[in-house]
Amino acid sequence: MKLRHKYQSGAAPIAARGFTLIELLVVIAIIAILAAMLLPALTKAKQKGQGIGCMNNHRQLAYAWRMYAEDSRDFVTYASTSTGASAPPDTNPANPDNYAWSGAHMDDSGANRANWDVNYDMSRRPLWVYAKNQKVYKCPSDTSTVQTAIGTQPRILTMSMNLYVGGFAPPIGGGESGNDGGWSWADNFRIFNKLSFITPPSMIFVFLDMRQDRVNWSNFMTMMNGYPGDSSQYQLGDLPGMYHNLGCGFSFCDGHSELHRWRDGRTTPPLGPIDPLAPSFGCPGNADVAWLQDHSTRPK
Repeated sequence: MKLRHKYQSGAAPIAARGFTLIELLVVIAIIAILAAMLLPALTKAKQKGQGIGCMNNHRQLAYAWRMYAEDSRDFVTYASTSTGASAPPDTNPANPDNYAWSGAHMDDSGANRANWDVNYDMSRRPLWVYAKNQKVYKCPSDTSTVQTAIGTQPRILTMSMNLYVGGFAPPIGGGESGNDGGWSWADNFRIFNKLSFITPPSMIFVFLDMRQDRVNWSNFMTMMNGYPGDSSQYQLGDLPGMYHNLGCGFSFCDGHSELHRWRDGRTTPPLGPIDPLAPSFGCPGNADVAWLQDHSTRPK
């Protein structure tokens, strides 16, 4: 006896089985719940990966900074130029500005090529010989860009140098020593000009991540008001980065790097528009200010 094919005349059709609307909604709801559960873990994993990348950048820059000093009679680079605008090195070997680690004065202008063009300033600076990779100068979590004549370009500098390690470059003919820029609250504190003068090197930082809305003269200047012990005078002007779970990457004069997490919310306000000249503000009792002061310099 022959069996009839299901599509043979006289055979009863078999109905196609599909999902009902309720079943689809249940599946979508389950997927949404799983995504909500996994998203924080994925975000945390991404942040951790970016933090590891940032630490690697810090180590490379710290080694570059130390190698420069070892090749330069123990003198360290200046933390900033003396000029008020972005200016790459010139042809005058007697110009101290040529020996600043960076000549970038960061802002939100595409016309300021130091913001985005590695060949304008960064690749012509003293540390580039030892760290020829523009990625090490920027935290992976920094998303800032500028609008230029050739389109939107990522800014290339997040790292800033501790102002007390090198100081502002002196004027031409002003000698080899950097200065504090004439800030009264810095007068009683040391500007370290030689690697061997920095004590203890494991406690004084060289580079930190600076916030993308506050990166300015390529230096980070800790306001030393109240140091040591009078927390009622604490001030914040420059603001440190907070990309890594409210933490900041640091590299130190002995070559090691670490992430430091901030404890006071006043240190980590939300990111805003790029404002490199934002005013300082009082932070009495802020333990983060005390930490920054203790890791920036020492009294004269």
